[in-house]
Amino acid sequence: MTLRNARITGAIRYKAEDGQSHEIPLGPCLVEQLDERLIDIIWGANGQRSALLPVEDVKSARDQGKLLLLD
Repeated sequence: MTLRNARITGAIRYKAEDGQSHEIPLGPCLVEQLDERLIDIIWGANGQRSALLPVEDVKSARDQGKLLLLD
């Protein structure tokens, strides 16, 4: 597993457990690659919120400047 500091700078959408689409809030986050297919984005003052996203979606957000990896 790889854990990196990052910052959300643009709209990144995810599906919540209830099936509704939400946006990850702008600001600092942690990015943890769980395996070759899934990345967990963690945010909140105490890391209390997270969203699992496919690697392709995270790479696209990074390429569009919506996700900045800081380390």
